[in-house]
Amino acid sequence: MKHLVIHTDGACEGNPGPGGWAAILRCDGQTKEIAGGEPATTNNRMELQAAIAALSSVEEPCEIEFFTDSQYLRQGITQWLRLWKARGWRTVSRQPVKNDDLWRQLDQLAAPHRITWKWLKGHAGHADNERCDHLAGLEIAKLRQRHSPQQLAALKAGFDAARSPLNSQGLLF
Repeated sequence: MKHLVIHTDGACEGNPGPGGWAAILRCDGQTKEIAGGEPATTNNRMELQAAIAALSSVEEPCEIEFFTDSQYLRQGITQWLRLWKARGWRTVSRQPVKNDDLWRQLDQLAAPHRITWKWLKGHAGHADNERCDHLAGLEIAKLRQRHSPQQLAALKAGFDAARSPLNSQGLLF
């Protein structure tokens, strides 16, 4: 089994707002950087999207050291996920799990690998974490160039409406 080291980060300007994600994958002396973004999202969704994109680019089962500065991601995948699944994707308080669409994808993508999920402090000088943060910020800048402030506001309003508690109960649409 190949050994792979992955660093990821997600960022968001406004929460929600335009967001970016990035990942660095290192294996056998090779490095791959990937990044992307969404015009209306949250920081947590970008953290999850970075992990999903990273694992999506792995072509065979690997032993992975996975570094994130997101406690939400690390605790979610190592502690909360199995409980959510056992409860039918509900929290302890019987509420729907936020971002379950992404958690389900991540769970499926992580399954073939042996992953050690490691937390590291963000903005603390870890070179790959700093690079991911920079790349995620560049993705946000690209979004701000492609969309006017009015377009971003409209996209955010749509995002907010879709995530409204009323909508999750089927009362708005």
